[in-house]
Amino acid sequence: MAQYVTDVTRADGDEAVGMHNYMDQPVVLDVEHVEKWFKLPTEQASGLKQAFINWTRGIKGYKEQRVLKDITFQVHQGEFFGIVGRNGGGKSTLLKIISQIYMPNRGKVSVQGKLVPFIELGVGFNPELTGRENVYLNGALLGFTPEEVDGMYDDIVEFAELGEFMDQKLKNYSSGMQVRLAFSVAIKAQGDILVLDEVLAVGDEAFQRKCDDFFTQIRKDPTKTVILVTHDMSAVKRYCTRAMFIEDGEVAVIGDKASVAERYTLSNLEAERQEQAERRKRLETEEDGVVYPNGLNARCPILRTYPVDKAMVSGAERFRFAVEYQYDEPGDFYLAIAMHDIRRGGITYDTGPKRFKMEQHGHHTVYFELPVELFNDGEFRLLTSLRIPQPDNDTMTDAVAVALDDNACTFVVRDKRNTSNYALLSDRAMTIVPISPEEALGETAEESTVA
Repeated sequence: MAQYVTDVTRADGDEAVGMHNYMDQPVVLDVEHVEKWFKLPTEQASGLKQAFINWTRGIKGYKEQRVLKDITFQVHQGEFFGIVGRNGGGKSTLLKIISQIYMPNRGKVSVQGKLVPFIELGVGFNPELTGRENVYLNGALLGFTPEEVDGMYDDIVEFAELGEFMDQKLKNYSSGMQVRLAFSVAIKAQGDILVLDEVLAVGDEAFQRKCDDFFTQIRKDPTKTVILVTHDMSAVKRYCTRAMFIEDGEVAVIGDKASVAERYTLSNLEAERQEQAERRKRLETEEDGVVYPNGLNARCPILRTYPVDKAMVSGAERFRFAVEYQYDEPGDFYLAIAMHDIRRGGITYDTGPKRFKMEQHGHHTVYFELPVELFNDGEFRLLTSLRIPQPDNDTMTDAVAVALDDNACTFVVRDKRNTSNYALLSDRAMTIVPISPEEALGETAEESTVA
């Protein structure tokens, strides 16, 4: 049963339709008790005789895969509605039903207005036709007349920034140029409802900024509705009015975008934890001798970093984690911990090779905590290495083992106070302020006057 959440974490900003007034707008998409399943063949009949024998024995020759189970929700005019979920959860199938590419086995979908689907980049494009011809071809596939495409053509070309290339064949375009043209056709098409599936990362950085500006503007238009499927929770929080989380073909939670994004992130963390546990179990039951996880060995067979309490923390909390190790050799040894930024890339922090000297040999667990007050929302991974001193250099160490893959620790920062998550540091950690020329050049000016 779907969980409905209405905890609005912050104001809707300058969007025309938000959590505060979306119910006042007419319903433009009504999905009622939709179910979809596919028949997967399990036994193929080689002829009529075999098919008849299978039928008499009650062998269907296929099994049913239920992809969507009793999906019900509404989208109102002017909303920017987000749909999130793990791979295989049914999101793309749902969009294809909404776009009338698939028909549901049960239930119905009602659409008010012109719906423009953009589910896969470049679908319907012909590499042997020119860019201009492909615009008209794609427009026709979307249901527009040549006259309607005439009215949109200049806007499409301007947005794609491909004016001088439109009379060249599409096969001579770079992949980036094809993506820009396909995306421009979709978002500049004069439809009432725009359906987008995983397309926010198209093009280069400059083109992505144009897309961001477009989505910011479309949120101000109460007549335009956008349905967005994405794995990018920052996009959900930045653009969406509401969001819905689909899990195993069912609506798990629908409503406030921040609550939905948090539920999705927690689901990912739990799924990752289960996958790690299954992989560890497979390693433990391996019969062909001892098998060590990636980064470990006979000298250090155990080195694992994991959350103590919870894997999602706010900026006001400290993230607590544990490191379990086994090291039996005599002599000094250390733990070094590096913190990686999964989303933005790079090493956020590193303790250095000799910060934590371990006092106990053997199999033990030690505990740590780190503050996250300075960070914007993000996903981070802690990698721990066990190190010993180099014989001829007191400042350097050698790595004996490294906790990688399943033995690394992933955690998430989510803070309602964070308004922008593009950069690593939050405004609470650092801010740039303007100063006067006198403040900037005061000492220099005084020295010039004295001279």
